Amino acid sequence: MWIAKILIALIGILHVYILVLEMFLWDKPQGLKAFGNSLEKAKLTKVLAQNQGLYNGFLAAGLFWSLLVSNPDFARAIVTFFLGCVFVAGVYGGLTASKKIIYIQAIPALLALVVLHFA
Repeated sequence: MWIAKILIALIGILHVYILVLEMFLWDKPQGLKAFGNSLEKAKLTKVLAQNQGLYNGFLAAGLFWSLLVSNPDFARAIVTFFLGCVFVAGVYGGLTASKKIIYIQAIPALLALVVLHFA
């Protein structure tokens, strides 16, 4: 079970990092490099990226919440929901935006789900 919790925490941290990139660094060198954007495109899409970043923050909050819940059945339900959301978002992003999202987001979420449910 501790492996699942480590994976959940790492995925939560990843989504906090994505939040920072999308909400605060979108049009800065680090954000431009991370998403392969030009400054012009970043300026045009900044508000959309900030909204997207906020949603990544909600995913992170849900994952961290699941680690704090003392009832194991409720914690498993919470984390299953949020990892499922991360997985679906990762697959959709991989199919519509960039294939690397599947590797960065979807596969880690799927791995955490598998470890969680076989722990």
